[in-house]
Amino acid sequence: MLQEAPIKAKGQMLIAARVRDYSQLLKPNLSFMVVFSSVVGYLLAPGIEFAWAEVILLFIGGMLVTGSANTINQILERYSDQLMKRTANRPMPDGRMGTTEAWAVAAIAGVAGVLLLGTYFNFLAGFVSLISLLIYAFAYTPMKKIHPIAVLIGAIPGALPPLIGWVAATGELSYGGWVLFMLQFFWQFPHFWAIAWVGFDDYTNAGIRMLPSKEGRTRFTGLQCMFYSIVLVPMALLPRFTGMSGNIAMWICIGCGLFYFVASYIFYKKNDYKSAKRVMFSSFIYLPTVLLALLFDKL
Repeated sequence: MLQEAPIKAKGQMLIAARVRDYSQLLKPNLSFMVVFSSVVGYLLAPGIEFAWAEVILLFIGGMLVTGSANTINQILERYSDQLMKRTANRPMPDGRMGTTEAWAVAAIAGVAGVLLLGTYFNFLAGFVSLISLLIYAFAYTPMKKIHPIAVLIGAIPGALPPLIGWVAATGELSYGGWVLFMLQFFWQFPHFWAIAWVGFDDYTNAGIRMLPSKEGRTRFTGLQCMFYSIVLVPMALLPRFTGMSGNIAMWICIGCGLFYFVASYIFYKKNDYKSAKRVMFSSFIYLPTVLLALLFDKL
């Protein structure tokens, strides 16, 4: 009996370690914001009222699809991840998990997520989520080592979640869903480039090209951030004039766009680590604030 306790404890530790490894593969923390935008897109659709069952199922389906894409990303980048400090301890670079097991996780999560969205909501929602997964995993991921256009490619699946939520509610690719798509699409460029600027050395070691200039950390990155962030200011009018939300949300969205632009402008002027991180943190503030403003103004 005394020997059973250490064996049981060891087994529990192994299970806990495996759960942590699967969590690192699926990256639920990163996926949460993506799926949150999908839920907001669903709730912003006309005639939709909050219902826990639909929200939870949409959330689960989105987490599974996004987790599958994240897992495939790590499978394809396992050798690159060995060369970067922030990713070297992931399950595959560290040798704790093989590719066969990781592919099984990706397949199960992806199929389950797409089927859930496609059967409970509608076929189109499942189809768009599948397209998002495929673009992220098999177009964006390999392109990161080839050309900075990867940021443009990655912005497409990155902006699809609110559109998927809208489609889940309405069954169609209508105007309101595309407005949400465009807001999230343009938001991503300063977000991606600020992260790439901060982690430039790590990305360079791994052969990943994310910054818009071949010369690396130049002021051209800040200039590009300014362009994409200022576009969000006039775009803040679209939800108001399409009847998706009201004046309060419009002014909040305009203010957030200006806030994002000012951070990008400072980044352009200073072109340093501190200003790059300011853009990165501004992006973390912008998106949830805009989405919640649109949602609460509708409610």
